[in-house]
Amino acid sequence: MTRRTRSASRRRSPEAQLTGAFNRLVADRPVTAAIVLVVVALGAWLLLKDTGGADAVPSSESTAASSATGTTDPSDTDQTDADPSDAGQTDPASGLPYIAESDLPPQAQEVLDVVRAGGPFEFEQDGGHFGNYEGLLPQEPSGYYREYTVQMPGDSDRGAHRFVVGDGGEIYWTTDHYESFLIVKEDA
Repeated sequence: MTRRTRSASRRRSPEAQLTGAFNRLVADRPVTAAIVLVVVALGAWLLLKDTGGADAVPSSESTAASSATGTTDPSDTDQTDADPSDAGQTDPASGLPYIAESDLPPQAQEVLDVVRAGGPFEFEQDGGHFGNYEGLLPQEPSGYYREYTVQMPGDSDRGAHRFVVGDGGEIYWTTDHYESFLIVKEDA
């Protein structure tokens, strides 16, 4: 390669260099190129899914929000519909949608009764510190929140259903192991 050719190749844009490298990859190793394309496409899909792109799959937060407004997918039997009178209402302190206590599954209502009675709890972790590391609940000092397990039929372990209770008496409900929350509105 002459000096002039080398300096010309250095002036190519990064996009052109990348395109040239990919074209060489396709010519020399078509299977590898196909795998790279699949990985890139999957990465782009995941990025769109997480950022709420137009064709994105609903995230757990939107599923929880739609659950609170009674617009869940009929095939989603894990989320619990909220009272229609609470539809579209959110808690001003947390910004989370409400769910009426009476709309919780029976297992959750039983655990809530045990929490209010102060125990005894089925799991050693119940009543333990909840760190709010996800940042989905209002920021409070460490030790403010406690977590409680709600074991559902078919769960082989603690499962994904929990209550998180604040020292101020607020009760949060999650069906997806802290990926989203609803705030429990006590029945009148």
